[in-house]
Order: sequence, then C-alpha cells, then structure tokens
Amino acid sequence: MLHTLSISMLPVLLIIAAAGDVLSFRIPNWLTLATAVLFFPMAFFTGMPIAEFGMHILAGVVLFAAGFLFFQFGLFGGGDAKLMAAAGLWFGTSQTLPFLFATAIAGGGLALFVGVWSMLLMTWEIYGSGESLGTLGQKIRAMKPNVPYGLAFAIGGILAFRETWWVTGLV
Repeated sequence: MLHTLSISMLPVLLIIAAAGDVLSFRIPNWLTLATAVLFFPMAFFTGMPIAEFGMHILAGVVLFAAGFLFFQFGLFGGGDAKLMAAAGLWFGTSQTLPFLFATAIAGGGLALFVGVWSMLLMTWEIYGSGESLGTLGQKIRAMKPNVPYGLAFAIGGILAFRETWWVTGLV
C-alpha cells in the first residue's frame, strides 16, 4: 500500500495542478503546499536514505531559486515557479534535469500550440469584423497569450518520474 501511494501521489498531484491551470490559469497555493509537504512523510515512511533526502532538498531549493528568477523576469507565473520547486523535492538532483528537459519540451509544444491557436482565433475575429490585415499584424505583435505551464510540468513530471528513487529504489 505504501509503495503504491509513494509512486502515485506526485503524478496525481501534478495532474490536478495541470487540470486547474488549464481551466483557470491558476495553480492553487494549497496544492503546491500539499505537493511539497507530502514529500516529507513519504520520504520518512519509505525509508529514503539521509544522503538521498539531502539531494532532494537541494533540488527543491535550487528549483525554488530558479523559479523565483523566472517569475521575476515574467517567464513563469508564481504558481508555476512554486510547483516546479515542490516537484523538485520529489525528483532530487538525479532526476531534476530529465524532469526539466521533458517539461521544457512539453512547454515548448504547448506554447507553440497556444500561440497558433490564439493567432487563428484572432484571424477569425478580424475577418469577421472586417478589419484589415494590417490590424492583424499589429495584434499579432502585441499578442502574449497565457500558457498553462502546469500542464507542461505534469507531462514532464510524469515522464521523468519513472526513473526516480520512488520507483526504482522502492521496487
């Protein structure tokens, strides 16, 4: 039972975060806090070695600092930055790079999709209202669509999770 709980808890939390972000462009603080806090009892009850525990804490701290910088530069929302740090606790230093790589690939694809979709909607809106193509160009340059990056974190997290201590170390 504990093994099943330890390997399903983070993916479920990431899926909930992704669904909330897609639907409302928000990742609730309670969900990010739960993701971070639940790491500690799971690490204790599954017998995570203390050195491994330290590496997981280090990953969370580094990702929190990186997320804070991304937020300051307007690249992430606050919920995205906090979710990345909370997930980093679960990945540790050994799986942080695969997590970030998979998240970046998923996020790039998602951003491309959202950008193309926004442009298509804008084109339909302009043609329907009889505005000129020059107006379309101006609107495209000014466009900054919202990307629900929580979905990218969920995809990246689920793809990278199978190689973590939780799955390989507990089997």
